[in-house]
Amino acid sequence: MSFFTRLHLFARPLLFYSQNEGREIMTRIGMNACSLSSAAEASDLECDETHDDVKAAEKSNALCLAVSQLASEFSNESMLSLQKFFGVRRAHVISTGSLKLDLALGIGGLPKGRIVEIYGREAAGKTTLALHIIKEAQKLGGYCAYLDVENALDSSLMESIGVNTENLLISHPDCAENLLSMVDTLTKSGAVDVIVIDSVAALIPKCELDQLGVCPKRDLQSQMMTKALRKIHYSLSHSQTLIVFINQVRFSPKSVNGCGSMEEVTCGGNALRFYAAVRLRLSRMGLIKTEDKVEGVMICVQVAKNKLAPAAMKKAELGIKFGKGFCHESEILDFACEHGIIVKDEESYFIEGESFNSREAAELFLAKNDTVCDKLIMDMRRFYF
Repeated sequence: MSFFTRLHLFARPLLFYSQNEGREIMTRIGMNACSLSSAAEASDLECDETHDDVKAAEKSNALCLAVSQLASEFSNESMLSLQKFFGVRRAHVISTGSLKLDLALGIGGLPKGRIVEIYGREAAGKTTLALHIIKEAQKLGGYCAYLDVENALDSSLMESIGVNTENLLISHPDCAENLLSMVDTLTKSGAVDVIVIDSVAALIPKCELDQLGVCPKRDLQSQMMTKALRKIHYSLSHSQTLIVFINQVRFSPKSVNGCGSMEEVTCGGNALRFYAAVRLRLSRMGLIKTEDKVEGVMICVQVAKNKLAPAAMKKAELGIKFGKGFCHESEILDFACEHGIIVKDEESYFIEGESFNSREAAELFLAKNDTVCDKLIMDMRRFYF
């Protein structure tokens, strides 16, 4: 006897009908709660579980049928695959060259196969950061491309930072359409690890070149970026290329409650900020001085957007020395002392069996010994990431 049959026998309702203002009212009484409780036996629960298993099997068969139908109608790229989606739990990254910034990003660097926007005002260290990203990619044996739209790249600066210029693709595209087409082609090849575009603000549509600055359409640059980024974003889904767009900021008038104010906006429209997985805003903080001599600048890198980690609005303060790049020796010394990789005794530092009586001497040793620096960085990256 099934559960529902026993329920009917133990709980026979008494129905009373009464006439009240032309409407029928049905009242159910006589439920026996104790009988209902005793009617639910273990066999009934087992029957319910079997019923659920049958439904689950039916759903599984229906899903297999739908997936096989998709396989016959669409390409392999459109296939549904849970194993493929969850196969890689951790994003492949390229270090920024700064351990502080890698920690602020939350994943140890910038993600491969994604678009990254680096923006800020002039002389904020945007190009320096991009060159350090290229340097780190070349350390891993990767090929990189630098598309210099501004035509302001200094090869001596690149070499002083540590970029291998002989193994770097450099181009000066004549118009925006050619540059964006070049980016898409290099991305599709899958052979280039990092592509840097410097910068979005300097992109010139072909019609401006042909018609001496008179362009028939308004906002042509933003429309062109929207179309190109859709295509590039699709190509990135089949590639592990990191695309870095360097961008500038402008100030646009904005009215809030009748009061005028200036709003900071980036060039090229809104498409880039939506397609970018990571957005880094750079700003200057001050100067690095030794006695009366200015040796560099301090910058603040703010993670304005991060789709791969809950690290939005985190900051990293970095030092840049003129002609050398990031002051990574200082941050390496701080992190290594914090975790006991470098032993500090009052004012003395012990590194690789050598003793240094001052912080300046320890930093100078690290600056001259890239092998020791790389070993310390690898040890700390294992600890953090």
